[in-house]
Amino acid sequence: MALFDLPLDQLRSYRSSAVEPADFDQFWSKTLAETRAHGLDPRFERVETGLTSVEVYDVTFAGFGGQPVKGWFVLPAGTARPLPVVVEFIGYGGGRGQAHTHLLWASAGFAHFVMDTRGQGSGWATGDTPDPVGSAPAYPGFMTRGITDPHDYYYRRVFTDGVRAVEAARSHPLSDASRTAVTGVSQGGGITLAVGGLVPDLVAVAPDVPFLCDFPRALTLTDSRPYREVGDYLKTHRNLIRQTRSTLGYFDGVHFAARATAPALFSTALEDGVCPPSTVFAAFNAYGNEDKAIEVYDFNGHEGGGPFQQAAQLAWLPQRLRQG
Repeated sequence: MALFDLPLDQLRSYRSSAVEPADFDQFWSKTLAETRAHGLDPRFERVETGLTSVEVYDVTFAGFGGQPVKGWFVLPAGTARPLPVVVEFIGYGGGRGQAHTHLLWASAGFAHFVMDTRGQGSGWATGDTPDPVGSAPAYPGFMTRGITDPHDYYYRRVFTDGVRAVEAARSHPLSDASRTAVTGVSQGGGITLAVGGLVPDLVAVAPDVPFLCDFPRALTLTDSRPYREVGDYLKTHRNLIRQTRSTLGYFDGVHFAARATAPALFSTALEDGVCPPSTVFAAFNAYGNEDKAIEVYDFNGHEGGGPFQQAAQLAWLPQRLRQG
């Protein structure tokens, strides 16, 4: 795909038209309070992977509604003192996959917690967490599950799981809870922004080509999935456009970004038809801390910077984790 969005100079000043619900903070405060009424019950079980440079734990914790969520916890081998911790969220359709695929942050000397995504894990990496909550009629995928009511919407459960994943990661005795960062690619970047806006004491937030941002523009600009799932749903449910837009207002990364306080490193790609650059810049420009930067990949699509962005994170994130 060639360049299709706004020119870069306009992207740097672009602001979303997304309208924040008046009870946005109340909605999320109540959601988290209801989930925290359930014990976190984090369980870390050591597993053998054949790897000698890291130690791996199979994790279970109580997410939204007290429902069990899986994860991986990876430490440098022989860790004897608490380490800064990086919590990672997974892209759309994928699950936590195999433990040996998550080596980057432990290799850099940090504790690494990978959250499985409920109900996902059959698109490109396996998952181990079911989503036991039902849904009204929805378009295939996850974007429209429960979309007629924010209390029922799928991402209410996922974003809450993300907050609880941070709490579970911090509960391990070899995690330095005071130095916690969150990161993820695509959907994982969208979850990263949500958690960044809901957890006030993180030391770094690193959303990579984030999804779930600036719904008003995304739904009308790109014809790519997953955003297109919403459009295809509304082709059938023509009478639910206003209701759908109202629900999505509670889950827009732009609103979470405005509440985030930790330093941030974003990325975007100018040929990304899945998460258009204007939607990423909408969140970046709304971000609540001026200590922020964005890497721009001019000729890339949704793969973004790939290993180049990982290198940028390896140069940026350790500084924040070690001084946090």
